[in-house]
Amino acid sequence: MKAPRAVLLHAVLIVGAVLTLTPLLWMLSASFMAPGEANQVPPHLLPAAPTLEHYRALFERLDLARNFGNSLAVALLGTSVGVLFNAMAGYAFAKLRFPGREGVFRTLVAALVIPAQVGMLPLFLMLQQLGLVNTLMGVALPSFASIFGIFMVRQFALAIPDDLIDAARLDGASEWRIFWTIVMPVLQPVLVTLALFTFLAAWNDFMWPLIVLSDSSRYTLPVALANLVGEHVQDTELMMAGAVLTVLPVLTLFLALQRFYTRGILAGSLKD
Repeated sequence: MKAPRAVLLHAVLIVGAVLTLTPLLWMLSASFMAPGEANQVPPHLLPAAPTLEHYRALFERLDLARNFGNSLAVALLGTSVGVLFNAMAGYAFAKLRFPGREGVFRTLVAALVIPAQVGMLPLFLMLQQLGLVNTLMGVALPSFASIFGIFMVRQFALAIPDDLIDAARLDGASEWRIFWTIVMPVLQPVLVTLALFTFLAAWNDFMWPLIVLSDSSRYTLPVALANLVGEHVQDTELMMAGAVLTVLPVLTLFLALQRFYTRGILAGSLKD
């Protein structure tokens, strides 16, 4: 009885995987097609004569390398600072005792239901006062701390034995040393997961960079590609090449960190 169920389950998973991967594979194939080939009816699944013309055009004619570098700088800055801040805040909510800890944490969790778009206007006005509008720092700033990241780290840090931390305090270790030498290594799986989430969010973000940036030389990749659609609306192959360049870095990063990502997701549910 178990064998037919297993076969049916695998069949459903395979169909789901095919449906998910087909658009991505066609996007990759279309990026190598000659101009106009992707719009033919019936559509071609593979390029008749593969060409790198569209990739050359993106970097030579449209200077997409600058936009790629802007996205990379924003994503790396937001990820590195965000992981550190979220790790410190999550550990504090899990293991440090201070007045109002539970109330503040409940307030943060309740704020998860508020759409991010609601806070964009006040955040933009704050950046204006700080002189960070139209800067890459202004784009990266919202990634420096997130309620979801604090929640993830806190749930993971709850599983750290209190005896381990108390023993380090009895040995004379400072709170800063405990955090760096004991807590951070234990938090590695969830921090890698958080880093992946933060990098993906910063890399793919379109709305916030569009609001903050006005200088085209500072555009991130999603914003630059959106402008590209307006300028080359009929050039499907060029659009697909730009989409491939957007997806490739984050896909590579996800595959490289997949085992840490899985461990971090599963470990977060071990203790409440």
